[in-house]
Amino acid sequence: MRRSSNDNVKKPLRFDKNKGEFRILQVADMHYADGEKTPCEDVLPHQFAHCTDLNTSAFINRMIEAEKPDLIVFTGDNIFGFDAEDAAASMNAAFAPAVASKIPWAAVLGNHDQESTLSRAGVMNHIVGMKHTLSEVNPYGVDVIDGFGNYNLEVHGVEGSGFTNKSILNLYFLDSGDYSLVPSISGYGWIKPSQQFWFQQTSKKLQKTSKAPGLAFFHIPLPEYAYFDSSNFTGVRQEGISSASVNSGFFTTLVEAGDVKAVFVGHDHINDFCGELTGIHLCYGGGFGYHAYGKAGWSRRARVVVISLEKGSHDDWGAVKSIKTWKRLDDENLTAIDGQILWSQRPSGSRRKKPIHNG
Repeated sequence: MRRSSNDNVKKPLRFDKNKGEFRILQVADMHYADGEKTPCEDVLPHQFAHCTDLNTSAFINRMIEAEKPDLIVFTGDNIFGFDAEDAAASMNAAFAPAVASKIPWAAVLGNHDQESTLSRAGVMNHIVGMKHTLSEVNPYGVDVIDGFGNYNLEVHGVEGSGFTNKSILNLYFLDSGDYSLVPSISGYGWIKPSQQFWFQQTSKKLQKTSKAPGLAFFHIPLPEYAYFDSSNFTGVRQEGISSASVNSGFFTTLVEAGDVKAVFVGHDHINDFCGELTGIHLCYGGGFGYHAYGKAGWSRRARVVVISLEKGSHDDWGAVKSIKTWKRLDDENLTAIDGQILWSQRPSGSRRKKPIHNG
């Protein structure tokens, strides 16, 4: 059960009993500012006149209607602080479609969220106070941890199954920082030792009760995202990997823990690939927001992640069978592209890309 100021979200996340699945919508880099007063970036000439932040809101609404997610995850740069006159008002507008849908949602911070009228702590505290969110400022009972927005969520099995009160999917959320505070190190922030220690302890504790797979969400890509080329990923790489200039070792920490099967980030808007390294898929969401930089003619996009359960011998739902993903484009048909299986219980040799699934 999650701690929250909102009584209506205190029930645990749970797999759907009809389909035996749990569906996550990732929204990366909304860059929301002042709504209809804020123009779009990098769209085609004929789109400029009528394109604003409201196009971002409309895209979220379309995705919610099409995919009917069980959880919406916002992976940072939710607002573009420099252009937001009032951070609280901007966040209220940015998250409004999720709030209105009454679907549980979670958020982490990027490097631009604090550049308006609230600090990083202030931004995260505002998010935690919003309706239907499962976000937390930081883990309960942890006195020393860097950043704001480090927490985990448990997804329980189908009600009435043998996994009713057990987490069979673990979700980790971390603050990847904004910019380096070390004078001799330039560039973006990174996941610090205190956060990695919390992750290690939490993962170890969860794995004592079940060997549930995990997923991790944060904003800035790990340096290991640069290890891929077009021969070993699905999607596109159209810009450099803007990770921290130092490697804090979090990827190694993830590999050692063993439960996280995929990582989902944003930050580099015109990268949307997903590739496997040492048993973990490293995935971009792809640029979602219209006030964020992009590429004219290259559709804004969202990532969908679907976790499916196995069927038992008595036709009851069991543990997680597979994790698959695809993206949807904000075009006329919400076109689904790049379907792939990220993890399954089958032997690794039988993993294959999944055909496009339209929800």
